[in-house]
Amino acid sequence: MNPIHQAPTLLAGPNPFARGYDNLCIERLLLITYENDCPPCVRPVHHSQAHLSDDELQLFPCLFNDDFALISEGQSIPDALDERCQSAGLVRQVLYTVTSESLNERHHVGDLYSLEAAQEMIHRLSFETGHYSRAWEISTAHLPEEAMRYLERWLDNSAPKLTGLLFELFTLPDCSGIGCKLIGTPWTDENLSNIEGKPYSALKQEQRDAGTPKALVKVLHLAALADVRLLIFDPDAAVLAGLAVFDE
Repeated sequence: MNPIHQAPTLLAGPNPFARGYDNLCIERLLLITYENDCPPCVRPVHHSQAHLSDDELQLFPCLFNDDFALISEGQSIPDALDERCQSAGLVRQVLYTVTSESLNERHHVGDLYSLEAAQEMIHRLSFETGHYSRAWEISTAHLPEEAMRYLERWLDNSAPKLTGLLFELFTLPDCSGIGCKLIGTPWTDENLSNIEGKPYSALKQEQRDAGTPKALVKVLHLAALADVRLLIFDPDAAVLAGLAVFDE
């Protein structure tokens, strides 16, 4: 499982820019039934029996505890492991559980009944050439007048200029929208330290010190935390649910 990136806290609820699945992984689990009045439970097979095939696990009696399960029929179990297992049951099904990482938490995606089916799910949910939902078009209502004036002033220049603040602005000639390319995403402490040699808080302060309006900084950081690369503000675009609105 990949390490979880440290993510800044920007709002109480879910990040409205978060979409899709990151760091998909597969874990083989055993669905176990035991005492009649107890619901089934799931446990990973102990690493000492990880070599067993699905056919050598399914429908076999097992011993288990809160952390792992061991097949008890036809397998040699060391006394030290046997003593750690307080419960006995029957493996009803071998499951291949797919989980994903979203920001700083892991989430259950689904259970499949073979490794091949789980690998196919991951293949369909991921794109080897990039990530989907990395370009967003949202309403300018998400920015107050001060932030809109800042964007317009920055672009109202005959010679293009760069912000140098890990976001660069551009105009869209065929509409009244303003585009923003986010650089070095996701903006987490770990990623920014690797590419910029500074933490998230330092970048945020640098942007504010350069005169970037607070509301714009917040929107950009929410988008960058969700690994958005292109963000377009357009008065004709839809409002993004969960994001602050300043003017409908």
